[in-house]
Amino acid sequence: MDFLNNIFTDYTAFTLISLSALSFLAGFIDAVIGGGGLIQLPALLINFPQTPIASIFGTNKIAALAGTSISAVEYSKKIKFNYKLLLIIATFAGIFSYIGAKTVSYIDVNLLKPIILIILILIAIYTFAKKDFGTVASNSLPFQKQAFFGLCIGIVVGFYDGFFGPGTGSFFVLFFVLFLKFEFLQASAYAKVINCVTNLGALFIFVKNGNYIFEIAIVMALCNILGNIVGTKTALKKGNQFVRNIFQVTVLLMICRYSYDIFIK
Repeated sequence: MDFLNNIFTDYTAFTLISLSALSFLAGFIDAVIGGGGLIQLPALLINFPQTPIASIFGTNKIAALAGTSISAVEYSKKIKFNYKLLLIIATFAGIFSYIGAKTVSYIDVNLLKPIILIILILIAIYTFAKKDFGTVASNSLPFQKQAFFGLCIGIVVGFYDGFFGPGTGSFFVLFFVLFLKFEFLQASAYAKVINCVTNLGALFIFVKNGNYIFEIAIVMALCNILGNIVGTKTALKKGNQFVRNIFQVTVLLMICRYSYDIFIK
């Protein structure tokens, strides 16, 4: 009861409605291709401009983990996993997500943004030019190569998730399609499970330090879960081409986001 009283007295209706709607949309996009943080994180920053950035990140992580975990369960019912490969990637991604979260206070995030922007532009050019990218089955790699590439992906993207975060799921999907020769649906399913692990690694630091807004995190988590359920069912129903289209839109949004941060903000 106190929880509900706090929500209705401490926060405006506009804040609650806007965060709920945007969390649902973020969950939907995250379930399809990843990148929900591109919507959810700015929503928190706009509504809570005076709140410490670590508390914003922690609140976002709680909501994202709730939705992603539900999506991972839904995908696991339809997509067959190689659990040995999944364990390798998830282990290294979780460890380096924790390291990334610990590193936030030592490195200026803004120094990395121009590099990330260049990478995103190259990704956009490649995916728009290669029409069948991720939509048709490729020759599968030997397990040893998959394990090596997966380990490297886990280290790089896991660190990024703990250190900064937005677009992590999309980066996982891209690298799984590019290096592990997955289709988009398969890549998205793997990304959801591993993203849960990286979120846990980073969230441990934020929760331990009390960096979250409890009431807002719960509201956003519930809406994110609903968005993830709808998004997962839509992706599984519509298939690889639909996921590819959403991926391309997400990459363009990420380019706009980083361009704004670098050249305007």
